[in-house]
Amino acid sequence: MKSITESKSILSEVMLPSQANPAGKVHGGEIMKIMDTCGGVAAMRHAKTNVVTVRVDELVFYQSIQVGQLVICEAEVSFVGKTSMEIHITVKVEDMTSNTPTKIALTAFFTYVALDSDGKPCVVPELLLETKEEKMIFEQRKQKYLENKRK
Repeated sequence: MKSITESKSILSEVMLPSQANPAGKVHGGEIMKIMDTCGGVAAMRHAKTNVVTVRVDELVFYQSIQVGQLVICEAEVSFVGKTSMEIHITVKVEDMTSNTPTKIALTAFFTYVALDSDGKPCVVPELLLETKEEKMIFEQRKQKYLENKRK
């Protein structure tokens, strides 16, 4: 059994011109790649094995990201099944040249499946829920997981 804080992952990266369109706005796919990397680290920390991405849910862009801004990606486990883990990922953006507060740019839930050395799904540790909020989020995401399984 593992707590949410044990596997939390944070990744920061300055956005460069090669990641953006001619207007200086960073491509959504570039941000999704960062999210997948950060989420994969959290999933691997939890499972202690290789993982693969199997689903992206509720990807919501709240604001665009500009070249030169710092992207701060935070990922934490929100639900675990038998072999899968759902990771809640939040992307914040910071303008490092001003006093503007850090803002949430986008959020999503990524699902990963743990793999054994033969590339087959393997059992992951249970999630230790320490707060009321963690328990509430776990139950909400469990319902979403069950809905997705029925599809």
